[in-house]
Amino acid sequence: MTEQLTPIWSEAVNRLAEDLDDKSFAIWLRQAKPLYLDGGRLVVQMPNVWARDWVQVRYRSALQAALRAVSGTEWDLHFVTPGGYPPEAPPAPAAAPLSGARPGPFPGPTAPGVPLASEPGANGHPPARAAAGPPRANPAPRPEPADDYQIPLNPRYTFDSFVVGPSNRFAHAACLAVAEAPAEAYNPLFIYGGVGLGKTHLMQAIAQHSRTYHPHRRVVYVSSETFTNELINALQHKAMPAFRAKYRSVDILLIDDIQFIAGKESTQEEFFHTFNALFEVNKQIVISSDRPPREIPHLEERLRSRFEWGLAADVQPPDFETRTAIIRKKAADEGLNVPQDVLLYIAQQAQSNIRELEGALTRVVAYARAIGRPLTVELAAEALKDLLPAQQPQPISIAAIQQCVARYFGLRTSDLISKSRSRNIAFPRQIAMYLARILTDASLPAIGEEFGGRDHTTVLHACEKIKAQLATDPSLAATLKELQAQISNGG
Repeated sequence: MTEQLTPIWSEAVNRLAEDLDDKSFAIWLRQAKPLYLDGGRLVVQMPNVWARDWVQVRYRSALQAALRAVSGTEWDLHFVTPGGYPPEAPPAPAAAPLSGARPGPFPGPTAPGVPLASEPGANGHPPARAAAGPPRANPAPRPEPADDYQIPLNPRYTFDSFVVGPSNRFAHAACLAVAEAPAEAYNPLFIYGGVGLGKTHLMQAIAQHSRTYHPHRRVVYVSSETFTNELINALQHKAMPAFRAKYRSVDILLIDDIQFIAGKESTQEEFFHTFNALFEVNKQIVISSDRPPREIPHLEERLRSRFEWGLAADVQPPDFETRTAIIRKKAADEGLNVPQDVLLYIAQQAQSNIRELEGALTRVVAYARAIGRPLTVELAAEALKDLLPAQQPQPISIAAIQQCVARYFGLRTSDLISKSRSRNIAFPRQIAMYLARILTDASLPAIGEEFGGRDHTTVLHACEKIKAQLATDPSLAATLKELQAQISNGG
């Protein structure tokens, strides 16, 4: 079959090359190989994924017209790469794939992308398959391509595995909406937040969702560093058409850590035009950063304004309940039997980000196994003493002091700020004022304002009275010590 197709293919390529002044076209097409006919579909093997994408995007229609002129037959062109064949159409025996050769300037592993269940046609959807004899019963599942467009996704990074809480609910909802309906609501989607808070998880979840539920979509997920490195390679090897075909022919483009392109003029220039090309044809763009667009230094204003066109969703450090849910899920996923009080202790100690939190759990479990002791809060404290940064004590508020004192004396907070002068209220009020004076940085007027707008002289009188009574009343000293302990421990 290949011997019969080759002369027709060569003639069509030569005709088209005469009409075009494009050296890259000739370079890539000379390495193309017609494999077989499947009904009305001609399957052509390209040397690599960039050549496939570039020719498919720019010259598919022109090649089909040239083939029609040469053969008198209407063929639907379908491009594949070595090892990647279309569904229900095994390669002909004479069309053995290239033995691992990958011509072109880019090595395979540096070209992440989502593997496609079927190649898109000119309209972005799988091409219709012409009838080719009787239907086949139970066709064998198509194998995944060996390498091209293999995306380095973490299989754990899915929407189902993402623990949602108040700190990330908005960003999660926006990412899910984009995955289900790209470019319909939030385009571009800009996700920002500190290190280790789940931005990459959400980005990869979008790609995983598309790969699972919408395999016809073309999705590319890369870091800004990878984008920059591929751009440099393309410039060095004069392969910019292939580079642009890869990034400008997708349905969803996800760029992680975009802040690293700041200050890189060539990268910003290329990404600016890539952004425009995708946005103009209504393709989804998702970007992540460690800060909002307006705070990225040395970022070109034209890029900054485009990043702000769509929706910016921030991811904050998780609260205590969310941190607890995260490490409880991690323990369950890894089959770890960790007591509840230990999980709560770890969640309380590791407050910065999710990576620190999961790392703390891993360290505690490993420490217990290494020394052969059961998991306890005391052991967790030993394991984490050198790992976690010292927690800064939370500032004490006057409101917290009022609540604690009122609860201790069986009163309501409103009693302490009321105008009542009865001893069962006035004395606890004086104690609360004294504690506010020694436990906070508030001035006398500020304390008075918190106690019903009282004058600063009233606060000063209360503080001096309690201080004098402490010298002769041990029970008052004990009461104040107990109250201070309760306040310091959060009430």
